[in-house]
Amino acid sequence: MRYRKLGQTGLDVSVICMGCMSFGEPGRGNQAWSLNEKQSRPLIERALEAGINFFDTANVYSAGSSEEIVGKALSDFADRDEVVLATKVNGPMRRGRNAQGLSRKSILTEIDHSLERLGTDYVDLYQIHRWDPRTPIEETMEALHDVVKAGKARYIGASSMWAWQFSKAQYVARQHGWTPFVSMQNHYNLLNREEEREMLPLCEDQGVAVIPWSPLARGRLTRDWDDVTERSETDEFGKNLYGTFDSDRTVVERVAQVAAERDVSRAQVALAWVLSKPVVTAPIVGVTKPQHLEDALGAIDLELSEAEIKFLEEPYVPHAVAGFA
Repeated sequence: MRYRKLGQTGLDVSVICMGCMSFGEPGRGNQAWSLNEKQSRPLIERALEAGINFFDTANVYSAGSSEEIVGKALSDFADRDEVVLATKVNGPMRRGRNAQGLSRKSILTEIDHSLERLGTDYVDLYQIHRWDPRTPIEETMEALHDVVKAGKARYIGASSMWAWQFSKAQYVARQHGWTPFVSMQNHYNLLNREEEREMLPLCEDQGVAVIPWSPLARGRLTRDWDDVTERSETDEFGKNLYGTFDSDRTVVERVAQVAAERDVSRAQVALAWVLSKPVVTAPIVGVTKPQHLEDALGAIDLELSEAEIKFLEEPYVPHAVAGFA
């Protein structure tokens, strides 16, 4: 396993972050494809054995069930002081006017609920899951600062938004002497590279860690273009992320070609491409099968040539930004 600093912090994280959206009791929330606790635990244990120390979940994943499963497994299999545990806040957790968003009330309420489910007294990285247009960013940043000062989070991060919004949040934090974001969890893969226009250059310039979600494009980069899975058929959010561009099909075909020439899996090629970008700290990889995890581990040492990278990137055409909502 290789490790990198999380942005400009002194925190070491594995170059693969285990995404925990796939862990959660199927009967809770709207993720019929997620794994229950019995199915999830061996994957988490194997990740730890392989040296992965970075785990990312969210309060909304399977209505809190993901946090419960991950927290219990890490308590059983790991030294809490050696793992980097991340979760997120913003999405709806119950019915009610204040059941979601990034108000002071919501943040201070939801951090306590997350900690209870995770079975820990702090998280290493507390992230806003999306931008909240209904709450002044000053209120959000001060509340997050108070979470850090209360010892309930070591660092804070953000996820998919416009670069101007991220810049505004950072400016507000520094203007008031509050805790700034140290990471950006954004949507970035071979089928959607729009973050290369503004967000990635901003993060590189400011020393912000980049931990992309969906580096395999919800699995589209790992299978033939017309193939479907249970998740692709039932994941309503995922259906809105990728269209029917002919160029996308070409990219998928080129991933398959490079994989065949290298005698590795398509997932390894797609992840190796993400890892080849110096601005990327650790892609967030979700797994539902042991092979998914082994592919992620195999990608770490797969170095693509400049010619292969150019071959993979060449068909890309501009896309609409996807994943901010």
